[in-house]
Amino acid sequence: MDPVTAVLRGVPMTLYLTFGAFVIGAIGGVPLALALRSGTWPVRAISRLVVDFVRGVPIIVWLFVLKFGLAGEGIRFTPLTAGVIGLGLVSAAYLAEIYRGGLQTVPIGQLEAANALGLSRSVTFRRVIAPQAFRIVSPSVATYLMGLLKDSSIASTIIVGEIVFQAQSYARQHPTAVGIIPYVVAGLFYIVLSIPVAYFSRKLDRRMREEIY
Repeated sequence: MDPVTAVLRGVPMTLYLTFGAFVIGAIGGVPLALALRSGTWPVRAISRLVVDFVRGVPIIVWLFVLKFGLAGEGIRFTPLTAGVIGLGLVSAAYLAEIYRGGLQTVPIGQLEAANALGLSRSVTFRRVIAPQAFRIVSPSVATYLMGLLKDSSIASTIIVGEIVFQAQSYARQHPTAVGIIPYVVAGLFYIVLSIPVAYFSRKLDRRMREEIY
């Protein structure tokens, strides 16, 4: 088997890891972001502690805890499940901060206008605040997705058969000068996979700038 074919086998797993974790993070980041902006200080304090703790621990540690640390407690995850959950938890913490920043940039006048119209808090959030915040954070979210694609390579440490794992396997089976080729191929695959996300991110950012100015 040539190195390109060998590394190519890891592409579907890399995409599954990336988008599975992104979905978890995109959804889980919403309640965290709202908690960070809560009017009740204990809720803000606890959510801040959770976000900072999750972000402060290296991703590889979360993956090892989920795959190996919890096994002693009778909770067993497959490598893929541990990878998706671990990356998803970290994504939720990072996206929560992105969401929070977006919510803060919505002009206070929008909220005041909604209150003057007699809209409830839930309707105000769904129809006024959330849509504007989403437009603001979309470029940052797309950029984070591109970073998550590369971070998915860390899952190779818990034996998830993604791109880097396949490159390492091929290199171990061919311990000669040719062993460097699968790593070069892996890098090229990451670049190719990142191009559509990077293009989407720049397009969103350009559209936002045009709407602002």
